[in-house]
Amino acid sequence: MLGIVLGLLLLGFALSAPFTGVLARLGMRVGALDTPGAKGHVKELRKVPNIGGIAIFWSTVLPLATGLLVLYAMPERVVEWAPAIEPYLARAQSTQGDWAVILIGALALHAMGLYDDRRALAAWPKLFLQLAVAFGTTVFSDVRLLYTFLEHYPGGEVLSIVITVAWIIVIVNAVNFIDNMDGLAAGIGAIAALCFMVATILNGQWFIASALALLAGSLAGFLVWNIPPARIFMGDGGSLFIGYILACLAARTTFVDTAHPDYALGTAWYGIFMPLLVLAIPLYDGVYVTVWRVRRGKSPFVGGHEHISHRLVQLGLSKRRAVFVLWLLTAVTAMSGIGLGLMKPWQAALVGAQLLGIFLVMLILETSVARIEDPPAKAAAKPGSGSPEGGEAQR
Repeated sequence: MLGIVLGLLLLGFALSAPFTGVLARLGMRVGALDTPGAKGHVKELRKVPNIGGIAIFWSTVLPLATGLLVLYAMPERVVEWAPAIEPYLARAQSTQGDWAVILIGALALHAMGLYDDRRALAAWPKLFLQLAVAFGTTVFSDVRLLYTFLEHYPGGEVLSIVITVAWIIVIVNAVNFIDNMDGLAAGIGAIAALCFMVATILNGQWFIASALALLAGSLAGFLVWNIPPARIFMGDGGSLFIGYILACLAARTTFVDTAHPDYALGTAWYGIFMPLLVLAIPLYDGVYVTVWRVRRGKSPFVGGHEHISHRLVQLGLSKRRAVFVLWLLTAVTAMSGIGLGLMKPWQAALVGAQLLGIFLVMLILETSVARIEDPPAKAAAKPGSGSPEGGEAQR
């Protein structure tokens, strides 16, 4: 099965890289270029197509959907082609309905993202559809966080649904927020997908690993054209899909099993926090930007230059180096998370302290720049102090 998963990783790349190149040329020809977004967005418009999410989506979903259909229609033939699948065939067939729900949700968010890239939907309709998709996915599939921990308590199932819906919404928007610089969201998404893939391989969850391999390969193929300076953007059609599929696949993976001492990912209860470590950087950025905007009376869904990537550039890094730094930080936190459930309590505490230290360094850097860019209201109101609106109004 490991060979199949690695083969799908290469397949995702082989499909995505040329498809993205075609879309880059097609986008220029038909004028499907970067758009201003919703009213109030602060962004630098560039003459670059923003339809790359189509390549990421179809390079991941088409092979996955084809495999599910073949498993449904001719399982005996599949076993003939790949005998290694036979021990896992019954499990794969029993979860086909769950996969169908996930793919329908992915298609809905991808379609909304493509529409938003052209027509700029307002924030609330987008959030409403995200909630509808997240709720439908959670209710009609086995995408549930903490279900095995909560099912024995009164109201545990409802609480699991609420937590999972919130998780999907947060991750979808965190990835969407981090898509603010060439190569950033695609690189972080690829690293996260690879780390989740390793975890599912260790866990023997081969079909989830296969989906993650396709996603990681598709993102790597897209990055060929998206590394700075980008020749194509993924747009919301890509970022919403990436966030959704990562959130769903993370929720479908059980990271600890206290009943089996030989379980590959460990038995320690704190292993359930592994997804938070893998996706720590986009989660941090999403939380910081949301708090920063809300405190200043701005909508958290209106884009600006408050992200950690922008702050690193304002501190003197080139955009390419800022992206590389965030890739590196994602790799550090994500790799630390894979073995979390195997660690002794003191080791897990060290990992938590390491993560906290990374966050504190990022916060210090961000607030240092923000203090210059957005001076306190009293100082800004003094005669000769410049714009009363502070740095944001000066951009």
